[in-house]
Amino acid sequence: MAKQNKSQGLRAEGIVKVFTPAKGPPMRLLDGCSLHAEPGKLTVLIGPSGCGKSTLAYILAGYLEPDEGRVTVDGEVVTGSGPDRLMVFQETALWPWMTVRDNVTFGPLARADMSKAEARRRADELLERFGLGAFKDKYPHQLSGGMKRRAEIAQALINNPKTMILDEPFRGLDVMTRELMQEYFLTVFEDTKLPTLFITSEIEEAIFLADRILIMAAEGGKIIDTIEVDLPRPRTFDMMASERYQAIKAEAIEILYRDEEDDMEFEVAGS
Repeated sequence: MAKQNKSQGLRAEGIVKVFTPAKGPPMRLLDGCSLHAEPGKLTVLIGPSGCGKSTLAYILAGYLEPDEGRVTVDGEVVTGSGPDRLMVFQETALWPWMTVRDNVTFGPLARADMSKAEARRRADELLERFGLGAFKDKYPHQLSGGMKRRAEIAQALINNPKTMILDEPFRGLDVMTRELMQEYFLTVFEDTKLPTLFITSEIEEAIFLADRILIMAAEGGKIIDTIEVDLPRPRTFDMMASERYQAIKAEAIEILYRDEEDDMEFEVAGS
């Protein structure tokens, strides 16, 4: 608990990223983008396709360098990728030729952070906890989409990260599996309380998961507004019929469509 209190979380300060196409003028994908994912809070970033969400995620994780600005984790400047940031991508990060257990142990063994025995013990604990104990010797192609996502979270958590960054991790899953994974992820968050940034383009998912929603502009590469989500935890899907949930949804839709109603593309079920 003391470690959590000392955590300063994940910060992005004045991030600028410029893309220079083969033809045409340079484009600012991100233009002074700043955010703070605090310890103990689940921060959700929402914005339309093409607004720069994934670019920002890659910069936060250290896979891309910003042209201006900086990223810090617990006050330390990020200069590259590292195991201190749990990163879950839209695409699977599991090696297809490795078993589930070998995928989970790959990182700490490659860095020599753990002995093989310790890594296997820790992997087995995580996989058991995530309902994958019976599948540790299976290969990724033998898992369902939701099981792959759980294995990837275990693959990241074995590194004892300081923060979590998830870039639309449940995109492409069927509705039932996606809802199950949302509920499952909330149990992981409640257990770890790590500073978390979850990126989505789906409004219902944002409200169901978030303590705070950051809304990104369709153009301009900036966060234009923040909504505090004061729904009680633990969250249940019954809350989606509540007056407060509907009020938060209406506020989010109004902000998202304020200036670019015809150009924005969001998945807004039942709206």
